[in-house]
Amino acid sequence: MEKVKVSNDGTIDFKTGESIPTTPKRFRQSPEIEAFYRFVHENDLREEALEILDTLREERDQLKVLEKEKKKEEKKLAKISKTASNKKTKVKATSPRKKK
Repeated sequence: MEKVKVSNDGTIDFKTGESIPTTPKRFRQSPEIEAFYRFVHENDLREEALEILDTLREERDQLKVLEKEKKKEEKKLAKISKTASNKKTKVKATSPRKKK
């Protein structure tokens, strides 16, 4: 079964499987990645493939940073709202002092 198809107009179609490997070792051994490496090797596209992979890695790193910032902001907002609600409930009503 052929995993990579190159059409006459130059577009590349990769057939992917159902599941995405979770560990780096399984990722490297997945049929899609093996087919990708074979395609790159057979067509002498090492530099182009490196550029593509670097671009994808940078995009994933930027997404991770954005997700971390979003989670951090959500925790900060949750903490602020929690302390604000605690302050409202902790306020005690005091009776006025009587003069002697």
